[in-house]
Amino acid sequence: RFSPTMIEHTVTFSLSHPAGSAKEADFLRAAAALSEIAGVRDFRIRRQVSDKHPHAFGITMNFATREDYDVYCRHPRHDEFVRERWLVEVSDFQEADFVDL
Repeated sequence: RFSPTMIEHTVTFSLSHPAGSAKEADFLRAAAALSEIAGVRDFRIRRQVSDKHPHAFGITMNFATREDYDVYCRHPRHDEFVRERWLVEVSDFQEADFVDL
């Protein structure tokens, strides 16, 4: 399934909105639309259930190549989402990118 060049992009985060609110749901819908950007594979949004982790949500996605990842990072829809939603509504996050050994 994975190749040495595949990048798994992950981010865990918490929102400034109350849990279960319409604003939370709207943010998650907007985030899910990032899956439509070319090159994004296996996009998933998950709710965090462990008491060991401070963030409420996780997003993962895969990219077949570094080029696909770079295109995603520079894509206008991604830039707009980060600027207009992420920087405004996310209260804390941790981001990591992985490749297989």
